[in-house]
Amino acid sequence: MRRVDSILRQVIAEEVERLKDPRLGLCSITGVETAPNLRTAVVYFSTLDLEDAERTRQALESAAPRLRRAIGAQVRMKYVPALTFELDRGVATGERIEAILRRISRGDET
Repeated sequence: MRRVDSILRQVIAEEVERLKDPRLGLCSITGVETAPNLRTAVVYFSTLDLEDAERTRQALESAAPRLRRAIGAQVRMKYVPALTFELDRGVATGERIEAILRRISRGDET
């Protein structure tokens, strides 16, 4: 399953770079989790500006048919999974922890 997830992440990331939707901010595809039956997949993305995350998710949802066509054309699978998109909160959490550690190392009290 990890291999399938990795291949799907690569294909989706390449296709997202080609999208021209104005709602799509600067985003990265950080991971894919495919169901064992290959019918559904959750695509995780991150953005630099968390305020644009919902608009980016909507743009990705509207591009899902195009992304599925790209998967079907490039990857040999029994089923092309239905895609859902979720913000990868791990990146934001990591940045927050890093900022806290920088403040501690500088000796800030806040």
